[in-house]
Amino acid sequence: MSLWIAFTLFAAAVQTVRFMLQKQLKGIGLSTGGATFARFLFAAPIALTAAAGGLVATGLALPDIGLSFWGFIILGAVGQIVATFLTVALFSLRNFAVGIAFTKTETVQVAAFSALLLSERISAAGWLAIGIGFAGLMLISKSPEPGAPVLGRPALYGIAAGALFGLSAIGYRGATLALEPLPFLLRAVVALTATTCLQTVLMLVWLRWREPGEAGRVLSLWRRTLPVGVTGVMGSMGWFAAFALQNAAYVRALGQVEIVFTMLASVLFFRERLRPREALGIALVVVSVIALVLAAA
Repeated sequence: MSLWIAFTLFAAAVQTVRFMLQKQLKGIGLSTGGATFARFLFAAPIALTAAAGGLVATGLALPDIGLSFWGFIILGAVGQIVATFLTVALFSLRNFAVGIAFTKTETVQVAAFSALLLSERISAAGWLAIGIGFAGLMLISKSPEPGAPVLGRPALYGIAAGALFGLSAIGYRGATLALEPLPFLLRAVVALTATTCLQTVLMLVWLRWREPGEAGRVLSLWRRTLPVGVTGVMGSMGWFAAFALQNAAYVRALGQVEIVFTMLASVLFFRERLRPREALGIALVVVSVIALVLAAA
């Protein structure tokens, strides 16, 4: 198995666990912003320690970091935060299911962005695999309510979130490439450290402005919030390592397997029933993953 595939599968699995932990944080009085902040607050020092340890252990020095590296880091960090807030905003809108479905266009948009910004092309077989996975995701997503406008506000929010998630993936891929010739794993952890530290600062400023006292609540509940940060940084490490090795479009497309893990967790841990449409969607995602692995081989 190629290393980028192993790292992507690991990231998708750990991210599923992190989402389950974050879901529980809502039940102990934290806001959506607080639950999101917990992921970055505890992840930043872990990533910083790993990056410093890696540089010391290898005896390597950082290459000259230019504006392109920081540009990619800002693109990835800010894009991910805004996309997350747009996704959360969908839940307060009527017909939010329309928007959620449109966020799934990320897999197609990231392929286009990859070609435009990084000059990394996708093969015909790769596009076919992405298309099959996209069809599966649309089946898994809830159907729009009758009479819901196709391009209403929820759909526009969803398309924007998908685009920003896609740009975020491109930013992370570009940042790891800007750190060459460091070994791929060291490039991944350094880029992750820069991203996580920036996101921690941005979220802290946001919370102090919009939700005074929420950051303190995250710290006071550290026994419950620390596991979110630990799983968050582990999952992110997997994504960044995969981005350092492979075209972001292939990584994000393979990452669709996360929906399979999520549905399995829903059935096994939350005792929710799997509908026939969802089962068919999962089957298509699995076919897409197999086709993608073969296309990228």
